[in-house]
Amino acid sequence: MPDVPVSPITAIDSHAHVFSRGLQLAAERRYAPAYDAPLGDYLAQLHGHGFSHGVLVQPSFLGTDNRYLLSALRTAPEQLRGVVMLERDVEREALDEMARLGVRGVRLNLMGQVQLPDLTAAEWRPLLERIGEQGWHLELHRQVADLPALVRALRPYGLDIVIDHFGRADARRGLGQPGFAELLTLGGEGKVWLKVSGIYRLEGTPRENLRFAQQALGALEAHYGAERLMWGSDWPHTQHESTVNFSSVVEQFEALGCSAQLRQALLVDTARALFRFD
Repeated sequence: MPDVPVSPITAIDSHAHVFSRGLQLAAERRYAPAYDAPLGDYLAQLHGHGFSHGVLVQPSFLGTDNRYLLSALRTAPEQLRGVVMLERDVEREALDEMARLGVRGVRLNLMGQVQLPDLTAAEWRPLLERIGEQGWHLELHRQVADLPALVRALRPYGLDIVIDHFGRADARRGLGQPGFAELLTLGGEGKVWLKVSGIYRLEGTPRENLRFAQQALGALEAHYGAERLMWGSDWPHTQHESTVNFSSVVEQFEALGCSAQLRQALLVDTARALFRFD
């Protein structure tokens, strides 16, 4: 694939995945796709929907083998940034090379884990300190009830933290569900960002999910400010491929009814600053 020319930022998709069926899968995984999601297809989706830039996030089923993601970053370095998954004993030299390629964060995907890791334990210190040394953020993917405790455990490291997919709240339980009120208060700390993505993953019916997303977004804007919120497509919508596509998630975004200021933050300004696209 030829190098993608540099383009002005029109919109940034802050959350997407690329992969191939031929890749080595993680031994412990909740899901394995039966199709390919190559970079060319993703770039075509961006172009077709008016997006100029995107962020590739390592999918959980590939574990800490980030080679496919890093190859994609090499192909379109000006257009893409990356979020990887790492072993706790990763060497600084490996992180330096990832940073050169455009990696700006590390994902801790805790969905499906019965027992959460103790992030205050000594074995986590080297990785968490190295993330901070790189100036990267830590991205948390877990149900909302557990997120406040995880964020508290990370406070001593002073890391920037990004919360995935509305905190994986349950739309059926409303804004009063366990963890959500405390998630809102985290916005006052100034070190937490949130992705208003994956509306279709909020456990309810499409109508329930959209209504919750609208209410939650208003509360999140009030507590975090628009500058801490960003939107992502979650392409290619793993485990929901038969009912969701890039066009439908863009339609969901439009249905949120954002003000011009919030829209600018969600689609451009927040991700441009956090992932250092300039």
